[in-house]
Amino acid sequence: MEQLENIIENKNEKNISLEKQQNNFFETTLGKTINSALDVGLRWILPDLIENQVIEIKDTLLKNGLKEGIDKSVEVLTDLGKSALGIITGKFENVSQIQNVIKTGGLLDSISNGIDTAVNSAYTNRLIPKTVAYTIKSGKNMLINNIEKNIEDTLTSQVRGIEKMEKYAKNWTQYYNAQNFEGMEKEYQKIKEGINGLVPIENTLKKVREIENLHLLIKNNGQNFNISKEELELAKAI
Repeated sequence: MEQLENIIENKNEKNISLEKQQNNFFETTLGKTINSALDVGLRWILPDLIENQVIEIKDTLLKNGLKEGIDKSVEVLTDLGKSALGIITGKFENVSQIQNVIKTGGLLDSISNGIDTAVNSAYTNRLIPKTVAYTIKSGKNMLINNIEKNIEDTLTSQVRGIEKMEKYAKNWTQYYNAQNFEGMEKEYQKIKEGINGLVPIENTLKKVREIENLHLLIKNNGQNFNISKEELELAKAI
């Protein structure tokens, strides 16, 4: 009975937080991707400046509205994108939906406008010289292209990561059917490690939770596969 209660508690906690986890992915992972692209892009268009100067300029732009603009763009992108795709649950079901939202949601246009606003503000407040302001605006397309490429690379990496999860899950299931706990444990550890950093997609998380529940049930049962029908059905229903 105690194991059943743990499964139910685990299920409720993770289901409630799924939409929040997805939003957090956009805010953190996507934010870091854009930030990294800005670093590289500014070094390209400001080759005569040393690294510390480039970092200072980027920080100045972020403090003068660019960070706020990016955060707001990502937030609006997420909400409007879900509405456009007809996602009434509030949760993305696969990476393709996220890719479509980024392509059609105007994120890059919003970032482009944010760069203009931040550069104008920084120049008006005499935080950057006119030559730097002009150079950044002239090279803005390069910045945006680099941001777009970084986002595409990040999402491609997400697709590959989810494909690996599917492979590990398939291997785990084969070991489970063969009642080979040693093999299950190896794949389970791969799943636990690989799931970190992946965008929380409902179908993937559902399969991972099912594996986690079954795995821990069997493990806590002394690696004995004779578990109750009620426990088995509940674990698989998640």
